[in-house]
Amino acid sequence: MKQIALVAVVAGLAWTPFSQAQDAAKAEASLKSGGCLKCHSVSADKDGPSYKSVAAKYKGKGDAQAKLEGELKKGAMSVDGKDTKHAAFKGSDADLKNAVQYILSR
Repeated sequence: MKQIALVAVVAGLAWTPFSQAQDAAKAEASLKSGGCLKCHSVSADKDGPSYKSVAAKYKGKGDAQAKLEGELKKGAMSVDGKDTKHAAFKGSDADLKNAVQYILSR
């Protein structure tokens, strides 16, 4: 019985990097098709902040995922306490959740 449990755990851990890579590729595709990369990049500030700087800003904040999802869904961002216009995310709720997880993991 213990051997079966061990095999299940090892198989699950082996699958994790593959599924995360798929999620990252899907998130990158969503961000690209949504036009996000016109103003943002992973590491360099463009017209909008880099994903690394967004991740750093929200690091350790428990509400970061929900806050970013809400802002991207409605097409408005809060920058330094001021609301600014931002293109609304184009895609499903699952794609939005995955894209925000990707951004926050940079």
